[in-house]
Amino acid sequence: MQTQIQSTPSPVAPSKKNWKVWWHLTRPHTLTAGFVPVLIGTALAMHKFDINITLFLAMLLASLLIQAATNMFNEYYDYKRGLDNEESVGIGGAIVREGIKPKTVIALAFFLYGLAALLGVYICMESSWWLCAVGIVCMLVGYLYTGGPVPIAYTPFGEIFAGLFMGVLIILISFYIQAGSVTPMSVFVSIPSGFLVGAILLANNIRDLDGDKENGRKTLAILLGRKNAIYLLAAMFIISYVWIFAMVFTNQVSFWLLLVLLSAPKAIKATKGFVGKTVPITMMPAMIATAQTNTIFGFLLSIGLFISYFVK
Repeated sequence: MQTQIQSTPSPVAPSKKNWKVWWHLTRPHTLTAGFVPVLIGTALAMHKFDINITLFLAMLLASLLIQAATNMFNEYYDYKRGLDNEESVGIGGAIVREGIKPKTVIALAFFLYGLAALLGVYICMESSWWLCAVGIVCMLVGYLYTGGPVPIAYTPFGEIFAGLFMGVLIILISFYIQAGSVTPMSVFVSIPSGFLVGAILLANNIRDLDGDKENGRKTLAILLGRKNAIYLLAAMFIISYVWIFAMVFTNQVSFWLLLVLLSAPKAIKATKGFVGKTVPITMMPAMIATAQTNTIFGFLLSIGLFISYFVK
């Protein structure tokens, strides 16, 4: 059994005024997975229903808080398991580089979960208490991604859980709190977001493939191998665009949703950025481009939905 050597945090805690340390702890490049689905679900709902702005803002903030907290759980548990050190790429680095105590990070994560739960209570009061169960499951998955005895992140199912709970379900919840129901159309429109959120996790696992393998993880990227994982990433991008094109071609949605094609160069950049590279730091631009693809695609999809509402 391989022994993990855990680095010791610097004894010098960062200044409370150094907000960048706390900002980096949220891993801001991943926060798009929190707010883009809310925009899509709300933009889709406005086609047939009046939008409650307060509910929209509550859902947006709750989703961002859950995403940020999930990243902090990741930071804490990867440190506790000896996976992170000062040279680790793609982490917030608050513990191993900035000297923030691990218990502070985990406490902050649970505090953000508490705020999200309060917002969830308000959302349920204004819509349906059935959402309470859905919200609890989403938060539990966020925690179990790196927490618990068998973290989801250490299995081949990370991309599936991320895409389903932080992509598809967030869109459907955002739609439901405005519409009072879930329609087949809302499900169909949510599918590409599921693929793109899953792609963010896949890109992360491609970057960390060698380190994850050494530490006993069994991620999808490890099982497929680097080359096939990159092929899968490209396929996930292609499916997302083809899905929207097919919905437009079959007159299910407005041709304005083809605006998402403007984000294709980012997807191409992300895919090419992994080809031929094995050093994690050299793959960071591709990792960022993957997250940017999700952001730009989601914004353009929302814009297309907004335009198609006003231009009929």
